[in-house]
Amino acid sequence: MSKRHPFLSDEWITAARAVRAGHVGQAAGAPVKMNLLVEEVPFGSGTLEAHLDTTAGAVEIELGHLEQVDVKVALDYDTARAVLVEGDGQAAMQAFMAGRIRVEGDLARLLQYQTAPSSAAQLALAEEIRAITE
Repeated sequence: MSKRHPFLSDEWITAARAVRAGHVGQAAGAPVKMNLLVEEVPFGSGTLEAHLDTTAGAVEIELGHLEQVDVKVALDYDTARAVLVEGDGQAAMQAFMAGRIRVEGDLARLLQYQTAPSSAAQLALAEEIRAITE
């Protein structure tokens, strides 16, 4: 069994890179570049800048912001984990409706990414990511 790490910690990012390396070139669904401002993070300063990029063929989640993005999303840590690790679209919708997710930019691109059906390769990658996440 893989060692588990707190979502978005330096150790998790390193482990996620290794998982992604085994899935290079596999379809990532709708292409999107998204900056994330994750709040209420249970470690570090409490706020974390990250980004999600699917344009290279796999879901890449890394620390820091990209210069050119389609959309910017601010959300709390638990919602980010539910959406990005568990794939819980319902959690995203509930948080958005409650004002806990703030979006700037191309909302249509975000919705296209969120609602695109997952391929078998994407499901396998998601399962490996869940396996490394506390």
